[in-house]
Amino acid sequence: MKQAPFIAVEGPIGAGKTTLASMLAEELNLPIIKEIVDENPFLAKFYENMDDWSFQLEMFFLCNRYKQLEDTVTQYIDKGNPVISDYHIYKNLIFGERTLNGTKREKYRQIYHVLTDDLPKPNIILYIKANLDTLLTRIEKRGRPFEEGMDTAYLEQLIKDYDDAMASLAIQEPSTVIITIDGNAVDFVENPEHFTEIVSYIKELMK
Repeated sequence: MKQAPFIAVEGPIGAGKTTLASMLAEELNLPIIKEIVDENPFLAKFYENMDDWSFQLEMFFLCNRYKQLEDTVTQYIDKGNPVISDYHIYKNLIFGERTLNGTKREKYRQIYHVLTDDLPKPNIILYIKANLDTLLTRIEKRGRPFEEGMDTAYLEQLIKDYDDAMASLAIQEPSTVIITIDGNAVDFVENPEHFTEIVSYIKELMK
């Protein structure tokens, strides 16, 4: 049986993933899966010392996202109902490959594949691509204390990592539709026409 539409909104920190996913969920009357961020007890410590806290941080995210994905399968995918998420589980590898080293990285890779390889993945990805200035502006606007003073070099590298990851997903999952949104030019919050265009495209894909 063909999998029901499983839409993921992705992009680097500050791209507007949750905002767009929430707007689409409301417009299309879809259930939404939001990643747990603020509840991660290691997040503030990670930004203070990435080397010491990266493994704990990434494992917390991976386990929580795995549980959310498992629940999503039971509640929606297995029943043939569409759903939207403000992340793709693959983001765990994007961040893990950047923050972890040596044996910790290898252990993390193994755990990731054990948990996720047999679970359904999104078949539609909205990738919000944005440059450093755009991301920094949005990060400052949302005002999360633990993101203050974020290393811009880390954020710049994440931008490249996301581009590479989307290219890899296009090869690994050729049936997945990846839509790239220019986050520097497209303002789906302030410009209703931009949002309407995105909605129209998603509706066509969901038919």
